Amino acid sequence: MASDAPLPSSFDGDSEFYSENRMQKLTRRLREEPLIPLGCLLTVFALVGATRSIRQGNHQKTNVMFRRRIYAQGFTLVAMVAGGMYWKEDREKRKQFEGIVAEKERQKKRDKWIRELEARDEEEIAFKAKLQRRMRGEEKSVTDAVKETWKEVKEGKE
Repeated sequence: MASDAPLPSSFDGDSEFYSENRMQKLTRRLREEPLIPLGCLLTVFALVGATRSIRQGNHQKTNVMFRRRIYAQGFTLVAMVAGGMYWKEDREKRKQFEGIVAEKERQKKRDKWIRELEARDEEEIAFKAKLQRRMRGEEKSVTDAVKETWKEVKEGKE
């Protein structure tokens, strides 16, 4: 019977793989798939060449450069598809890891919010109890008792 656990990856021990900024991600992706930027540069080179040949009025060179542009774009597309297939498992693992991290963050936020609500509830119960004691002990109006109790709460008295 097959296990549901993800297969081991070469990035398992690499904590930088899972916590990287945008520049680190860009350099990592350039190292992973160097043919894509190469194809983009070849496409730009062909377009610049075609632009120059149009200005010069050389139609034959213009057609050649536009064909080179098409070949460069095709090369880039093939490099993207091949790289996507090659790195698919690691990208899926990264998405899974990011989902787990996001879930942990949501759980921490939820727990923190629950603790805050519990603390507010305890403060309210203590405030009401203090108010009841004050109202029973002395014959004061409710507003005077509330004002004195809030004053004590703000000052930190018990």
